[in-house]
This record gives sequence, C-alpha cells and structure tokens, in this order.
Amino acid sequence: MSEAPWLTVVGLGEDGPQGLAAASRKALENAEIVMGSARHLGLLPDLAAERVTWPVPFADGLPRLLELRGRAVAVLASGDPFWFGAGSVIARHLDCGEWCALPGPSTFTLAAARLGWPLETTLTLGLHAAPLTRLRPHLVSGQRLVVLLRNGAAVTELADWLAQTGFGDTHMHVMEALGGPRERVRSGMAAALGFKDIGHPVCVGLDIAGSGLSLPRVSGLPDAIFENDGQITKRPVRALTLSTLAPRPGEHLWDIGGGSGSIAIEWLLSHPATGATTIEPRPDRAARIRANADALGVDRLRIITGSAPESLSGLKSPDAVFVGGGLSQDLLTWLNDHLPTGTRLVANAVTLESEALLIHWQARLGGDLLRIELAQAAPLGARTGWKSAYPVVQWSVTL
Repeated sequence: MSEAPWLTVVGLGEDGPQGLAAASRKALENAEIVMGSARHLGLLPDLAAERVTWPVPFADGLPRLLELRGRAVAVLASGDPFWFGAGSVIARHLDCGEWCALPGPSTFTLAAARLGWPLETTLTLGLHAAPLTRLRPHLVSGQRLVVLLRNGAAVTELADWLAQTGFGDTHMHVMEALGGPRERVRSGMAAALGFKDIGHPVCVGLDIAGSGLSLPRVSGLPDAIFENDGQITKRPVRALTLSTLAPRPGEHLWDIGGGSGSIAIEWLLSHPATGATTIEPRPDRAARIRANADALGVDRLRIITGSAPESLSGLKSPDAVFVGGGLSQDLLTWLNDHLPTGTRLVANAVTLESEALLIHWQARLGGDLLRIELAQAAPLGARTGWKSAYPVVQWSVTL
C-alpha cells in the first residue's frame, strides 16, 4: 500500500476547473496523468499532465488505471463521484490508502437548486445503464424524483413510457449540462414533451401525476399485475407468506418453484437492498418470470431454469427460502443438510401428500404449521354464497 494516495478522484462540474475548490485545482495541477472521459478532458485548460481518455465501456478503463499505480493520477468524474458516479467502482479495486476523493456539487444538488425541491423528500435514481422500469415502484401521484439518464433519446423514451404506463400527466423538467455555460432547463408534460434537441449530460425532474396503477407498499399485490398461467400464489396467501418470510434489507431469498415469480418479485419490492434467486423448471414460466420482474422494476431478480435440489448447489447462500412448487422429501432433506443455521424456511402445500410431508418435517424440526382456508363471495343461483378455495398448509421454521 502507498504511504500517500497516488490516485485522486476529482468531481468536475460543467464549468470546468473554475468551479472547483482549491484542493481539487491543486490535485489537477500536481497530477502526472489526468484520466477521464473525452467530455471531461475537454473542459480542462492546458495542463502539464498527460491526458488519457477513459474508454467505453467504463470497465475497460480499470485495467489501464491500475497500470498507473504509484504515479500521481487524477481521475475526472461528474460532480459527486459517490452518488451514482464512478467513485465506488474505482474504490472497490483499490486499497483504502491508495486513493482520495474531492467531490464537487452533484447533479442532484444542482437540480434541487433549480427546481426548489427538498432533496430529503425527493427520490434520486441513476438510470444511465439501467432500464426505465426501475421507476415502476415509484410511480405514485405526488412523488418527486430526479433521474440521471444516458442521453436525450432516453428522455424521449422515458416520456413515452410514462404515457404508456398511465402517467402521461407527469410534469417533466429536462435539465441539460447543469452548472455550465450550456445549461438549459425546459419543462413539459410527459404525454406531449416534444423536445427534439436534448443534449448530454442530462437529468430529469419528475413530478408524478396520472391515473396509472400505483403499486401498493404492503405485501399482496393484485394477482392481475402478474402475467401467469394460473400457477401463482394468490394474493391473500402471498401476503401471509411474505409476512412469514419477513424480508429485511440486504437479505437474499431462494424462491423454489417460481411459477409467475410473484413471491420473489414482492420480496425484492420490499427494499432495494434485497436480493432473490428463483428456480423454475419450465422454460416458458421462467421467461414469464423474467417479463414480470422487468416490468415491475426488479430486473435484479436472478432466474435459474432447472429443478431443485439439483440446481441449488453453488448458488449464493440464502437468508430465507420459500418452497412453492416441487415440494418433496429429497428437497427438504437437501435444504436441511445444506442450509446454514438461522435460515428461515417457508413451504406451502395444497395436496394431501404434500401436507403429510410438512406435518412429518414439523414433527422432526419444529416450527409452526398454519392452515389457511379462504372463501370468496360468488354468485349462487340468483343469490350469493361462499366459494371456498383449496386450503393451504404452511410450515415455517428457522433451521
């Protein structure tokens, strides 16, 4: 490890060095090499340092940067390098004593200053390389967001997508090159934005409005939200199951027998730091799970097309496991033998054979058995009666 940092990550604004603090200007003046995008390098005045253009894709520049270890290097990043910026990517490839960062005002800070929005109540997202559907859980009338986008075409795509989703009344504030001489702020409705000359870099302030369906924040989304072929954990049972699984930030779920993916998707919707892997033997259902996850903004769901327990070896260890399909003696034996102590296991059964299996394992390992019996009002001749669903037996245990 170097005695002093050899790398300085400098947050640069659109006004170039003139808007930098003295420490940032000094870091650029003392650097042997300045590395950054062509746009950032173009903002600099004449310097003694050698200039190295960071390649595209971004990951290709990391080996080049590491080759410069030990020399005085300054890397240029936009605004605050650790707020949807390059800083965290660079830092995880270096020891903590090798680098330092000198952030500038972030795009989010500049956007809030232009719009008069309090950042503590405004959601901030970076969608440079992420799908627009990441916004789906946040589409609620009255919600404000500031979103970083890759270019002007992405702004147009966002406006079209909002209109298609039922939120065409959203007020969009399109902000280009904030903080520099090319700064421009324009506003319009998503359904009729019409801007054809949007430049880069760009961010958009969204004041969400419209009649589209907003996703509830509690477990048990409407069944109709999920594309399915009937293989879905129905809403009331799903709500009870997720309550028992009890997702917490940072935890990972195995959803075995994914069906429509509803359990894993709602697990992921509970917090952005959760993770999930679903195992589904049928390719058509696996494809449907992928479509559901992408549409609902949780494209981070990992999908394994295969059977359990054969497909479980080598997967990231879970904090919780849900067995909604493929319940068998072999599967429960494998889970008991291989999962670490403290893993939460929840299994649902509908058939008498599966129910008997859960009763056997509850007698062996303990835990709770719950019988869920639901009935829904339905026409009965000229009147109305109760139509019962198949009862579900749920076993939950902490291994």
